Amino acid sequence: MPARVLTAPAAVLFDLDGTLIDSAPDLAGAADDMRAARGLARLGLAHLRPMVGAGARGMVGRAFGVTPDDAAFAALRDEFLQRYQDRMTQQTVLFDGVSAMLARLAAHGLRWGIVTNKAERFALPLVDRLGLAAAGAAAVVCGDTTAHSKPHPEPLYEAARRLGVAPAACSYVGDDLRDVQAGHAAGMQTVAAAWGYLGLGDPIDAWGADRIIRRPADLLNHLEMA
Repeated sequence: MPARVLTAPAAVLFDLDGTLIDSAPDLAGAADDMRAARGLARLGLAHLRPMVGAGARGMVGRAFGVTPDDAAFAALRDEFLQRYQDRMTQQTVLFDGVSAMLARLAAHGLRWGIVTNKAERFALPLVDRLGLAAAGAAAVVCGDTTAHSKPHPEPLYEAARRLGVAPAACSYVGDDLRDVQAGHAAGMQTVAAAWGYLGLGDPIDAWGADRIIRRPADLLNHLEMA
């Protein structure tokens, strides 16, 4: 059955890491710097990249084989976050095609915003440094902006409130199963970004997104705005 055409939304919300920005080199670099400091071999970007969507928990777990229940986890997490903050703009860039996609949204008069599980101390400087604020991000909701993070719908509700539109009139674009779950819970159309990190769980085709897109340029076509 062909994918259904999405209704043109009043606003579009995006996940940040793996959707708008490629932060994997700096996140993986921070984890590998920790390993190198302990005399361990670097794992490399290809090995660490799939875990970027799981944040510090995923990166520390991949790098050191620990879970949040392990006694060593908290100290490793804190070190990782500090190392990441020290280098988070060294190699992080917008994905190819993102700038053009955002410009096309603006040309169609569509407001857009960002909903990320990344904490404000990391997300807000990146949004500014990478030009997303200047490009028109009308709302930035982070992992610690509200009492809950994705897959809970509260951050998406908050973003819709800041944009002044009903949640049901929004589309949410992300590269993780939690993005699709949060979007559905908020009553939004969901778009899965196949160029992102995707994780190691269920394949993207099994997430139940309303649409899967392979590159940023495809978004406008699927929102009936090409």
